[in-house]
Amino acid sequence: MHHGVRRNGGEYRDYWLDLVDEACILAISIEFPEASFPEYLWYNSGNLHAKDSTPNPRETWTFGIDERLFEELRAPSLYTKAMDCSVTPRAASTSTECLSFGFRDRVAAAVSANAGTYAMPDLATPWPFGLGETNVDIGALRALLAFPITVTAGTEDILTTGQFFPKGPRSMRQGATRYERARNYVRSGHNAAAALQTSCAWTIIDVPGVGHDGKRMSAAAAPVVAAALRDGS
Repeated sequence: MHHGVRRNGGEYRDYWLDLVDEACILAISIEFPEASFPEYLWYNSGNLHAKDSTPNPRETWTFGIDERLFEELRAPSLYTKAMDCSVTPRAASTSTECLSFGFRDRVAAAVSANAGTYAMPDLATPWPFGLGETNVDIGALRALLAFPITVTAGTEDILTTGQFFPKGPRSMRQGATRYERARNYVRSGHNAAAALQTSCAWTIIDVPGVGHDGKRMSAAAAPVVAAALRDGS
């Protein structure tokens, strides 16, 4: 699991304590402390660039940490059948951006929740609001669209007054609320696929009556994660 901007991995671990037995999964929460991953460049933007916009080597990107951690956890002393598949069920913007840049080899399916903003599947819109001006090309975009991503959207995630809700002009172009932006992200994927004459494996699930609530969104994600692991076993 990935936390959001509050860097509260411990809380996300606790959200899943009552879910793992019924879902029959091993849930691991990763925490990226501010001291080690300062500001948005290191965490939200994956350390793709330095502050002066100089590109960083791919092996230093934060987006690659999941795969490296997964390999460590597959060591014989820790190995379990449940770890044959990896699922990233939280922190929508971070998990979908990991996938956007090709970090999918160990992922069976990705389940994400309402993000503040998204890297839209659009090569004409510059990063971080799209995939333009990155190394993602048409072939990589086709592969991303074909990968199963489920976005869970809390229907009450519509407040715009919170400290962490992005209100800049480029953010607002993605939608007026997190709920609207989630739906627009999936819709843009299907539109991009249609333009490329390919298929899109992205889906959206509305979670009625839930706002920006990590615990309740985790409960909504658990059965989706469990089904992905069963199908991949």
